Amino acid sequence: MRVLFPFIVCLLCSCLGINADIVLNHNGSGTMNLEYHISRALDSLGKLDGNERWNTIPVGKADFERTLARIPEIKLLSFSSKEDEKNLIIDSKLEFSSFKGLLSFLDAGGRRSVYSGNGNGGSLAVTLSEGMDSKNAGLSKLIADISESYSVKMSMSFPGEGSLAIYDLEGNPINAGTELITRGKKVSCSFSLSEILFSTEGIVVVFNW
Repeated sequence: MRVLFPFIVCLLCSCLGINADIVLNHNGSGTMNLEYHISRALDSLGKLDGNERWNTIPVGKADFERTLARIPEIKLLSFSSKEDEKNLIIDSKLEFSSFKGLLSFLDAGGRRSVYSGNGNGGSLAVTLSEGMDSKNAGLSKLIADISESYSVKMSMSFPGEGSLAIYDLEGNPINAGTELITRGKKVSCSFSLSEILFSTEGIVVVFNW
């Protein structure tokens, strides 16, 4: 999401919840179910005159199709959207022919994910937070209140056994997240959005298979 000021970045990010469920095959292909909740206030901001260029989160089927047209390794299998009193809820299923193709969709800039692997296994490190240098007490409370009901959930199913671990930016194991399943054919984790936004040491999730 591109916006003008770091303050707005934090505020808008606090209005987003994500649930990503990846199923990986032996050859590196697979599927991903991606559901996210966008605050209706955030969606409205993106539609204001002069602000359309800042809202780069795909919110419609046409948005997805335009994005995926640039990535031949991925196709959209299904798409739906609905609204409740608070959120616009997007639910999609994508199929990818290569894991690198999936990362091109999730992290086009390549700043927040590092992947290495071959036909026998792989490793994916996803940086959810680069840490905060300082906090303003009043601002922190405001963002915490707004982000209370939002979370980031990630899960991955492997063709064999896999594992999940959580580190800070220095590579030290940390106690973070909830709903942790760290070993097995499917691993998963969940973080409140406020935990991600206010992390001082950073949060990196590493999947190994």
